[in-house]
Amino acid sequence: MNLQNMISAQELIERKNSIKKIFFYRICGTGMGACACLLKEQGYEVEGADLSFGPPMDAYLRKSGIALYDLKEVDSQFLQKYDLIVVGNSVPRVSEHAQLIEECSVAFTSFPTILGSFVLNKQNVIGVAGTHGKTTTTYFLTQMLEKLGKKPGYLIGGIMDGRPPSRLGDGSYFVIESDEYDSAYFQKYSKFRQYEIDHLILTSLEFDHADIFNDISDIENEFIEGIKTINSTFIFNNDYPSCLKLHDLFKSKGVWFLYGETSPIGPVDMKSTNTGSTFGLNLDGNITIFETNIIGKHNILNLTACILFCLNEGFSVDEIKKSLKELKLVKRRQELRGKYRGVNVIDDFAHHPRAVSLTIEAIKQTYENKIVVVFDPVSATARSNLFQNEFLESLSGANKVITCEPQIKTTAQNRENLDTLFIVNELNKKGIESVNVSSLEQLREKIDSFIDEESTLLILSNRNALGLWQSAFIDEIH
Repeated sequence: MNLQNMISAQELIERKNSIKKIFFYRICGTGMGACACLLKEQGYEVEGADLSFGPPMDAYLRKSGIALYDLKEVDSQFLQKYDLIVVGNSVPRVSEHAQLIEECSVAFTSFPTILGSFVLNKQNVIGVAGTHGKTTTTYFLTQMLEKLGKKPGYLIGGIMDGRPPSRLGDGSYFVIESDEYDSAYFQKYSKFRQYEIDHLILTSLEFDHADIFNDISDIENEFIEGIKTINSTFIFNNDYPSCLKLHDLFKSKGVWFLYGETSPIGPVDMKSTNTGSTFGLNLDGNITIFETNIIGKHNILNLTACILFCLNEGFSVDEIKKSLKELKLVKRRQELRGKYRGVNVIDDFAHHPRAVSLTIEAIKQTYENKIVVVFDPVSATARSNLFQNEFLESLSGANKVITCEPQIKTTAQNRENLDTLFIVNELNKKGIESVNVSSLEQLREKIDSFIDEESTLLILSNRNALGLWQSAFIDEIH
């Protein structure tokens, strides 16, 4: 690597007044696009390029007045008209793109670095981290603070109806989804470590991202380094051993709240129907009941973290109770896409065994039908055999299962590919009708044969399920 023109966070701050025109290289990622919008909102001239553009991020970018280019148009001369290049973590270390960036004589950095230096360093930052629930919890807390009369800034790695993926706010709070994935090919440490976090919510901590981490201790070490710079509020789910380990290491720092099913705080007595949920929290020795329109145990746990933060900030219980009404979910989180042949179609991002299990459980509570699951393992970890037995157990909560054969080999370290045929065979032995498919045509055929009027179709994929969401299937949903 040639890092002669890479600049650090401190160098960015020193050059802040001289940087006017910024180019985002691979701008259409959710984090990159949201960061670009924030810098545009701050008054910088922002442009970007990518290999392809698709909704909804391209629409948000264009609406923000950000010029977009095809990467085929980008060469060294093109880049030299900018003061700074922001490099997305989808740019591989060994690639023509990295070589172009390094040799064009323009200063470059990662989006977490510029986000921390230009946006977050003077904000009251609430980092929402965890293996599961980061996006949802970030959106919940943003909505709650708005309902409580604040104008928080936010950056959310998902798509929401009626709002952009990021906003500067008025400085009172900035809620940011805090990812543990690495920052860039030249910064192999977690994004959240550059976010200038004041308060940390940790919803969960399990092993994931097996393409960049060897084991759970690698991820724990990222949090250890990150927590060293945080001195205010820590709200951790103590149902996870790794969360407890971090608490034990840093319990003398700041103010701590431990919540979860194994915590004295709770939540307790969780009940969900198809119209909403109720649950109790042990606040100062008394059980206080909360109500929300949101469904599912995992979402109640996410809301608990948000409630504890708001209580610690001085908002009253009555105010917080009102803020839980009519909350919205990010798209692709238990999203009802419509009906296909009279059957409800639910789209969800779940791609980790625990998330799969909790999502199936929540959909059962909501729709009270036979659950037909389409499971599309796409992430490096999901398409490896790391969680093969755990996926088998999670999918056992469904009534029928269609697994999608992974289309590319896993990049998880020291792992074989996921054997979806093994999962299907074992599910069939349990009496759960299951089949493995490897093409969109097969998937459509099996969906048609598996569903009936008593079914709910749940599609679990963090991409497109063999192209299902880009196919004519969408046109048949009403």
